[in-house]
Amino acid sequence: MGLLRLLVLAVLVSEPSVASGAETVGNFSEGLLEFSVGKFRYFKLKRPSPEDAILRHISSNASFLIFQIHSQYQNTTISFSKALLRNTSGTGTDKGLVFILRPEQSMCTCHLETLDAEPVQNMAVPLSYSERDPVPGGCNLEFDLDIDPNIYLEYNFFETTLKFAPANLGYARGTNPLPCDTGTGRDSRWRLLYDVYQYFLPENDLTQEGLLKHLQRMAEVPQVKANAIKVVTLTANDKTSVSFSSLRGQGVIYNVIVRDPLLNTSAAYVPAHTYACSFEAKEDNCSSLGRVSTKVFFTLFALLGLFICFFGHRFWKTELFFIGFIFMGFFFYIPITRLTLITYDVRLILTAVAGSVGGLLLVAAWWRFGILLFCMVCVGSVLGFLISSVMFFTLLGNLKIFQDDGVFWVTFSCISVIIPVVFIGCLRILNILTCGFIGSYSVVLAFDSYSYTSLSHITLNVLKRALNVNFHRAFTNVPFQTNDFIILAVWGMLAVSGITLQIRRERGRPFFPPHPYKLWKRERERRVTNVLDPSYHIPPLRERLCGRLTQIKELFRKEQTAGERTPLLL
Repeated sequence: MGLLRLLVLAVLVSEPSVASGAETVGNFSEGLLEFSVGKFRYFKLKRPSPEDAILRHISSNASFLIFQIHSQYQNTTISFSKALLRNTSGTGTDKGLVFILRPEQSMCTCHLETLDAEPVQNMAVPLSYSERDPVPGGCNLEFDLDIDPNIYLEYNFFETTLKFAPANLGYARGTNPLPCDTGTGRDSRWRLLYDVYQYFLPENDLTQEGLLKHLQRMAEVPQVKANAIKVVTLTANDKTSVSFSSLRGQGVIYNVIVRDPLLNTSAAYVPAHTYACSFEAKEDNCSSLGRVSTKVFFTLFALLGLFICFFGHRFWKTELFFIGFIFMGFFFYIPITRLTLITYDVRLILTAVAGSVGGLLLVAAWWRFGILLFCMVCVGSVLGFLISSVMFFTLLGNLKIFQDDGVFWVTFSCISVIIPVVFIGCLRILNILTCGFIGSYSVVLAFDSYSYTSLSHITLNVLKRALNVNFHRAFTNVPFQTNDFIILAVWGMLAVSGITLQIRRERGRPFFPPHPYKLWKRERERRVTNVLDPSYHIPPLRERLCGRLTQIKELFRKEQTAGERTPLLL
């Protein structure tokens, strides 16, 4: 079998070049895959059937080439040879190898296999570069491969971190590469720049075909520049690591383009993708992100929010309960998450209980003390919190100055507090605005528990920053696609409708209800002093309770029989 494969390779080398098409599917022969430079190819790998890949007729102008292979979530191994060594092979969903070409070399081969039990759908492409182009990963000191063009992704609930090896300057065939750390001048690799790009897949698209199709737009330098968003440019003095906010269930592709500003050349690393979730997890996987407890919590919260959106000012105590629930729930969830290891469902239940207690306390404070200014400070601060979150949700949040936690939280708090100060002269308008915007935004949060929307990250980013000490370094970019435009329109319509309805209905009415405790106290004194009031003759509570108990006892007492029952006198 080994001799037969060698004969096939010899025949392929001797054949003339064939015209290359766009995309090819299938095998050239059993156990052998043929590739063309710059052409994407789809194929399947099975565990007991490894494949050898061959690339023929490499241009003499090419100094090196990068062979990369991609799959959705099943791992594939790519190696220079069948002997899988750590420094000559890589395993993952997005992996590539750099082939440094020798003089007169026009063909190269590599070995492909998978250890997954199920067949793996893959897409691969070889890309060639000239001697003037920088070599991605050419100065690798951290990872296993000698020259490592791969991007390594790590994610958790809070952030996704990508790491890559520094590049080196290009060099011609048959010459030695330039040393990586002998100098830092303009003639060394320290002049190179690294552009980090981010590309969002369509929302709620978890299909394998969609991912592989979009990965083709992130493999070559011109395609990356045309389709992706450049997030940051790193110099050779910067750490080759960038963090992004994790978007669970949202496909994201990352790539790095290394540029040589002196020669005006560039090369692309191997693109890497993530959904910030697991396809193989039994619970809470990519296909079913929303937990039942989350759906129940935010559905009930949205129903209460809708009521507040349209009737909050009229039902003042219900609105105070809603505001107190938000206050206490938010500030309770942060310490219980950071200081304990209890499960998410238990935390959510405890947060609901704490929020209900906070709502009742705010209602009780209004009923007993009737301090309108204190209540409106709480109401206005919640509106200020949302406005501040929206401001940092924009590009403002990615400014380098706000990576400092002190600057961020001081600025965030000032914006939140200044809202009730601005509306101090028109408290009713402030209250109605809060009802409209906060109540309608609860619908956005409820929608996110059933299907992904980027608008939920308005407040989620703030919560993540409060929970995780490293989140300050993460870029908080999110996609804004069709679903988000629809949800934004719904949010705006609900807010405008609720605010307009309440302003029209409350026209000519008192701004706020009177102090409940004073009304109750005045009514009680009136009943005590007014003998003509029927309530004046109502017995005290203790006598009424005793009377009720007597009536209940009578129901269980046996009926006496007729006749005389006189005991015998001895």
